Amino acid sequence: MIPSSTYRIQFSAEMTLQQGAELVPYLDALGVGAVYASPLLTSGKGSNHGYDVVDPTRTSGARGGEAGRRALVAMAREHGMGFLLDIVPNHVGVADARANPWWWDVLAHGRGSRYASYFDIEWAAGPILLPVLGAEPDPADEEKVISSEVTLSDDRTELRYYERSFPVAPGTADGADGSAAGPAEVHARQHYRLTSWRRGPAELTYRRFFNVSALAAVRVEDPEVFAAMHGEVLRWVAAGEVDGLRVDHPDGLSDPGGYVRRLRAAIGPDRWLLVEKILGVGEQLPVSWPVDGTSGYEALRDVCGVFVDADGTGLLTQLTAEHLGRRENARAVEHAARRDVTDTILVAEVRRIAALVPGLQQGGHAAIGLEQGHPAAIPGPGPGPGPGPSPGPSPSPDPGPSPSPDPSPDPGPGPSTDPDPRAGEAVAELLCSFPVYRSYLPEGRSALDTAVSVARAHRPDLTDVLATIRDTMLADPSGALATRVQQTSGMVMAKGVEDTAFYRYNRLVALNEVGSDPDRFGVSPAEFHDRNAGRVASWPRTMTTLSTHDTKRSEDVRARLAVLAEIPDEWVPRFRRWAAAHPLPDRSLDLLAWQNLVGAWPISAERLVAYLGKASWEATLVTSHIDPNAEVDAAVAAWPEQVLGDAGTVAEVAEFVARIDGPGRSNSLGQKLLQIAGPGVPDVYQGTELYEYSLVDPDNRRPVDWELRRRLLARIDGGWLPGFGGTDVDPEGATKLLVTAHALRLRRQRPELFAGYRPVPSEGQAAEHAIAFARSTQLVAVATRLPVGLAAGGGWADTVLPLPDGAASWTDVLTGTPVESSAPRLAQVLARYPVALLVRAG
Repeated sequence: MIPSSTYRIQFSAEMTLQQGAELVPYLDALGVGAVYASPLLTSGKGSNHGYDVVDPTRTSGARGGEAGRRALVAMAREHGMGFLLDIVPNHVGVADARANPWWWDVLAHGRGSRYASYFDIEWAAGPILLPVLGAEPDPADEEKVISSEVTLSDDRTELRYYERSFPVAPGTADGADGSAAGPAEVHARQHYRLTSWRRGPAELTYRRFFNVSALAAVRVEDPEVFAAMHGEVLRWVAAGEVDGLRVDHPDGLSDPGGYVRRLRAAIGPDRWLLVEKILGVGEQLPVSWPVDGTSGYEALRDVCGVFVDADGTGLLTQLTAEHLGRRENARAVEHAARRDVTDTILVAEVRRIAALVPGLQQGGHAAIGLEQGHPAAIPGPGPGPGPGPSPGPSPSPDPGPSPSPDPSPDPGPGPSTDPDPRAGEAVAELLCSFPVYRSYLPEGRSALDTAVSVARAHRPDLTDVLATIRDTMLADPSGALATRVQQTSGMVMAKGVEDTAFYRYNRLVALNEVGSDPDRFGVSPAEFHDRNAGRVASWPRTMTTLSTHDTKRSEDVRARLAVLAEIPDEWVPRFRRWAAAHPLPDRSLDLLAWQNLVGAWPISAERLVAYLGKASWEATLVTSHIDPNAEVDAAVAAWPEQVLGDAGTVAEVAEFVARIDGPGRSNSLGQKLLQIAGPGVPDVYQGTELYEYSLVDPDNRRPVDWELRRRLLARIDGGWLPGFGGTDVDPEGATKLLVTAHALRLRRQRPELFAGYRPVPSEGQAAEHAIAFARSTQLVAVATRLPVGLAAGGGWADTVLPLPDGAASWTDVLTGTPVESSAPRLAQVLARYPVALLVRAG
């Protein structure tokens, strides 16, 4: 069931399952072992990612429906390929309530709904708050909007707020005397309340995915909910149509270990099971999880990092400090960003946890998490009267009344007891102090201990409260306090570090990647080999990756930007000149913008506007989703046109990119070969078999030119060796396609070659510029690292690569060139390309 490799496809209305089936012959020719599909169950209208499932019982019609899914699987089987499916157990989409039968029923029937137990709702807090109104967080303004903008459907079964619909509970549409009640009066009788979009963070009463109120978390730890969420997918597994599952966001679950054990029992011991677990540097998966590995971000860090020159640290650190006017500490930046998250967008989660701390409750309404003066808000409204784009009405049928007893609509919140402010501060500080995403008590105790120590160092005045939280969690690892803290610490890490600090700490943004640590400037060859050896020994069936739908930049952007660490003396004066000529409203954003400009060059103004708009909002330094600064946003949006309209600057940028493009391509080929030939099961993200310079989503989900790839692969199969270096440069990037195809095909055809692992050190004056390893004694992969320094030092000169067992008869499968020496000169081995894949004769 374990494929030789996978190829990730993002299915949507623009890339349907039928189109995927037509693509399979090309993937087969490329050497792919299995199709790796994004989530395929019915998701919100217009969703291009599928992680907002609204009906887990049906294949998405927009993506091609059941017929399309079967056609894709049949085509994969016809070509001897496997099928890996991405699934989403943590949450469902509720942006369009009508599209989600479970959520619609809960809104209609409250605690009496057959699905009430499916969601993690704080029922004691009163009606479910739905933060959808384009109103200020003031009862009077909310009432005004409800009275003037909320309407009743003609049959009085729905309340409508522009394109959004909400159910009317049975028996609540009319007055006591049978007269028709107005929308505001009907609204007041429901099991939910439409509220200002700004009230979500501090007052939301249902668990969600991160801070996205349109994604409601489900209680998949309940066997009934597990069965409902997985029934359709497990039917596909039982039918032999799915060989493996990739589990999205397991850290959001109350008991990830229990979940994967139940899932493993359901799919059997032979199916491939992966989890999207973001591991910290050096962190290992819990030993109790019966999984085959992760989705590969830790391998991404290792492979990309070994092409970063640690000697560039000093100048780039100095440039950053001089430009910002201060020295930045990565840990301090991360901690501040995490506190911003706990004190703004996750206030409700902090409050809920604080209420569970024993002995620290008080009356009144303490502003837990708001003591530092941050506004409580969620991503604000987009154009028009509603908050953000709405998927509009769904064609899904109304599930009808629930057969469960229907109690009276929930009354408004009664007298509440809020936690002591010290409890909220201690919880927030603890959540910001975990060294990894979360612990899994009783496993991961050290992560909790570290978090308590770090939190105590930041706030010694909270030592007693932190001790109480720790002791309570350890005494009852499956209790409510331990569960909530562990679920939420991962949210704080993801939103605070990945989605905030990674846009603030911009020394070298090639290091700012999911699963990476920007404070660790690259990966040494020794560490790289140690990590690979560990992967072979412990997780040989894990996935490895270089690009995903979630990476901040594509592998090729990172490979090009890694060159900056080799030539900081050339980058620094150019950056200073360009930033002075075209400054952005924030100096940190200058560092981010210019690196991404050269990394993704050539790039259109439209793409750059979209990226910088998102990046500046994520950084939350001078503007944000929740508190947009119109003047700043306008300046950021105007910057790309200003820069690209300056002929002198464009010429300088183009000249500099030409300087780093060749070394960047060398890094790209090296990354690709080391990933595919290395331990684990390599995944190729759609389109990245060619050089692909994309930024964060949605930029990395643009349409792929499949026809170009088919045509270039056919030329390669006809014997064409695309050029590399000097004037003999292939403009379409076919060198990367050649490396990808030959390496993938060899893995599929000769799996026995890819066993074991040991470093293969080179000898000579340029030895530090080669990174090589052997898989078995019959295969060696070698790549060039730090190519600018290699060229400056005069090339490979006398550097040789001693090969395993002293064997003297090898062939580079990339070029077909024989290597007749037990210690060949690297100048000969790497004469055509900066990488080689050597297979021993016989």
